[in-house]
Amino acid sequence: MSDGKRILVADKFPDSGLKRLKSRGLEVKYEPDLAPEKLPGLLEGVAVLVVRSTKVKAEAIAAGKDLQLIVRAGAGTDNIDTAKASTLGIYVANCPGRNAAAVAELALGLLLAADRRIPQATADLKAGTWNKKEYGKADGIKGRTLGVLGLGGIGQLVIERAQAFGMKIVAWSRSLTPERAEELGVRYAATPLDVARAADAVTLHVAYGKETHHLVGEAFLAAMKPRAILVNTSRGAVVDEAALRKAIAEKGIRPALDVFEAEPAAAAGPVDLAVAKEASFVGTPHIGASTEQAQEAIAEEAVRIVEAFLATGEVPNCVNLAERTPARYLLAVRHYDRVGVLAGIFDELRGGGINVQRTSNIVFLGAEAAVARIELDSEPQPATLAKLRAQEHVLSVELVPL
Repeated sequence: MSDGKRILVADKFPDSGLKRLKSRGLEVKYEPDLAPEKLPGLLEGVAVLVVRSTKVKAEAIAAGKDLQLIVRAGAGTDNIDTAKASTLGIYVANCPGRNAAAVAELALGLLLAADRRIPQATADLKAGTWNKKEYGKADGIKGRTLGVLGLGGIGQLVIERAQAFGMKIVAWSRSLTPERAEELGVRYAATPLDVARAADAVTLHVAYGKETHHLVGEAFLAAMKPRAILVNTSRGAVVDEAALRKAIAEKGIRPALDVFEAEPAAAAGPVDLAVAKEASFVGTPHIGASTEQAQEAIAEEAVRIVEAFLATGEVPNCVNLAERTPARYLLAVRHYDRVGVLAGIFDELRGGGINVQRTSNIVFLGAEAAVARIELDSEPQPATLAKLRAQEHVLSVELVPL
């Protein structure tokens, strides 16, 4: 980082969070209405980038020569090219769970709005039409079965709120077990299709990725009951919108959506969403996390991540670190804690053509001795190990396969 203190906040961000950053002596540039195409030109000298919905593309990341950390002030990171960030050694972190209550509230709001056709009735009233005969028809949700896909923080809060409305719950998650389902007071489903078949309404709370792209596609929609409600407050591409429109036409599936496959990059402006033109459509413009309570909580977490990184180099909630490196061997070097010992070890490994994947140095009480634990991508030759053991201040060298 150039000076260690330059931060760009490229989306709307609570004043409380900005003040807290500035109170730490950080230089904060605030661009709440930044157009995505202008982002690359503003990253010179910036060490930390904080965004909400602004798309951070590969060209922007490449332009940030001093960029070391990107913080998504929210849960999902699909608006950030994490692959590009990873190739350049730039941390990407998020703020999971802080907006859970807000999203759960909207999910239930959309469910109720779809069942009672609140937006349609409101539009008629505004147009001067009183149609109690039509809008007095509704199924009601008490005693109905709500299918929940995904049981993270949001999914669990949705279950609590739906149960308070007297709904029965059938749920699926990759991590859900029958025992855990019993603890939550929900019916266990082995597959998403089992949820689709059993539910009068389905709400989506899964993370977006390759496994969940178009999770709700033709097969899922075909399995749903006629006139079932589909609520999506997760990510737009979890639902195949072309298949959804077909299901709306053929079996009366009722969409209640906060997210869409093709969303405008700008916070405000024109939009042309085919699914929004369906008569039964109920929707909002990706505002699931947009309550004052949620934004304050997310800002607090985003600032905590920035502070931890600048103070210690550690990044809470980092999403782009390798769970497992290509390391095949662990080299444990017990040594006296002296200047130059680690440098000498790394010099010998480099000379032997060995790449270090991960390392830590554990210092013992009194700071007289330490153990360096070094993960290697290949096995050092006996000659290299002999040179390590012969180094001054090295007490022992042990190599074990991983």
